[in-house]
Amino acid sequence: MENTIKSVLLKNAESFFGTQIEEKNIQFQVTRKEFEGDLTLVAFPFAKLWKVSPQDAAQKLGGILVESIEEIEKFNVIQGFLNLVLKADYWKKQLKLSENNPRFGWCEPNSKGTLLVEYSSPNTNKPLHLGHLRNNFLGYSVAEILKANGHKVIKTQIINDRGIHICKSMLAWERFSPLNEKGERETPQNTGLKGDKFVGKYYVEFDKHFNEEAKELIVNWEAGIFEGVKQDTVDQFNKFRAAREGKDEKVVAEINAKIKELAKNETALLRDAKEMLVKWEARDPQTYLLWNTMNGWVYDGFASTYKMMGVDFDKLYYESETYLLGKDIVDEGLEKGVFYRKEDGSVWVDLTAEGLDEKLVLRSDGTAVYMTQDLGTALDRKKDFEDMEGMVYTVGNEQDYHFKVLFLILKKLGYSWADRCFHLSYGMVDLPSGKMKSREGTVVDADDLMEEVISSAKAMTSERGHLEGMSIEEKENLFRQIGMGGLKYYLLKVDPKKRMMFNPEESIELNGNTGPFLQYAHARIQSLLNKAGDIGSYENASLGLDEKEVIKLISQYPSVIKEAGETYSPAVIANYLFELVKTYNHFYQAVPVLIEKDVQVKNLRLTLSKNIANIIARSLRLLGIESPNKM
Repeated sequence: MENTIKSVLLKNAESFFGTQIEEKNIQFQVTRKEFEGDLTLVAFPFAKLWKVSPQDAAQKLGGILVESIEEIEKFNVIQGFLNLVLKADYWKKQLKLSENNPRFGWCEPNSKGTLLVEYSSPNTNKPLHLGHLRNNFLGYSVAEILKANGHKVIKTQIINDRGIHICKSMLAWERFSPLNEKGERETPQNTGLKGDKFVGKYYVEFDKHFNEEAKELIVNWEAGIFEGVKQDTVDQFNKFRAAREGKDEKVVAEINAKIKELAKNETALLRDAKEMLVKWEARDPQTYLLWNTMNGWVYDGFASTYKMMGVDFDKLYYESETYLLGKDIVDEGLEKGVFYRKEDGSVWVDLTAEGLDEKLVLRSDGTAVYMTQDLGTALDRKKDFEDMEGMVYTVGNEQDYHFKVLFLILKKLGYSWADRCFHLSYGMVDLPSGKMKSREGTVVDADDLMEEVISSAKAMTSERGHLEGMSIEEKENLFRQIGMGGLKYYLLKVDPKKRMMFNPEESIELNGNTGPFLQYAHARIQSLLNKAGDIGSYENASLGLDEKEVIKLISQYPSVIKEAGETYSPAVIANYLFELVKTYNHFYQAVPVLIEKDVQVKNLRLTLSKNIANIIARSLRLLGIESPNKM
């Protein structure tokens, strides 16, 4: 209706106002609940055109619109605001639009350009954690929302499978893994431990021995024993020790922390890890075999976690294959004058004119930095998907500056699709203190958290009953759907940019703004429809206020999907769904459905219910959430 009103006013502007008007002057608002009306038009811009009071302008405008647009039944004016009341037939037509279109609110598949959405991007030295859950759920959901908006979407991740942190896990397994009675080192296969957690265990093991060795070195240094230690390290230690004399506790603690870092850099364990990295980069066969083997363990573990998360990928990229990419781009940038070389041979880009700073893109020794790699990876993806028009990077907000620089460099290099690159920045997720720490005691493990919410969903659902006639397998599937639905919705209903507190117990509540609340509404409607059977005509049914309020929200669905796609925000859909279900629940409590005596009215209410269930299921699917038919 907003588009219809705009079209009428713009087309007839000369006769209505005596001059052409701009579309921005036609401003709509949601009608306040205390006033009658379905849509409110702001009359103040028209008061200036007619040189009358806003009240008079609204009256005049209301008369014009009632005469020009058949669907407008009447109007009322509150100061400078024109409240329009639409005819019942208009709302029935809106219901028909959603009823007869299985893709209501969604664009035709692949009717818009190709976008690549990157998410997850883990390290292969540890399992996925709570932060990865928000990352994966956001990236997956945004990819599905972009599909609903007609885009062809490529889901991808870049796996960080190289570097010193990977070598630390490898070295620790070689040094510290125990042998079984067969003389075999422990593996995920002979221990039954999930592959990513197995490798993560040895990353923690490295850190434990690393700190112990550093501690022993400090004890020796304090005793004056510096055998095999470089003189500049000895001098630095003595300088730190002298600086502690006579200082307060806080300053001493800060200096001791610096001594600890100094000692860590002198450990044999770190030196050996660095040597292993050199061997890996030189493609030493034995080192490369170990790297492939341990990464394989991790990938098996990741696959299991991704399956439980309900996310997938179309194309995988590996840092081990992309970290050298970008050097050709540096040469290209130097030729174009986008980059410049300093006296030490390092290459930089000057972004001070854009309000940023100078950024290193290649070290003086010719080695790449992350920016170099990301530039190379972006162009590599463009080569893989020539029709790609832009990329969405799902990465935490600590990388905001990095992506500003990346996109700006791509634009300076002349890549037109850089304008369609977007950083889907999100805030950290916190848990109430003491909640579900991982076995390592450092991070909240993703598997543990998913297992916990499913277990909680099982306890809650079993306590409430309503599981009669379900097999054990069906019950377990239901517990998974509710638990994961609660987890995903809780993490997605908050605007991505905001830091958030996640409470596992609240996430599976059946009341309030939660996933299970929406899932239960869907299940209840399915039960209603099963009891009702076939639904007939409602052409001659009278339309009450309760029905109209629900249909209003149904009619907003296409614009909600569009807004979610334009803002890359699943929270837009989540919060719309919550409002939709609350409004439907009020309707369901206010009027009879199955026992309604007027058959046409009954059919209208059943059709409305069916369409609501359809929107709930399809919207939850965009959030990666399943919709049980029974709860």
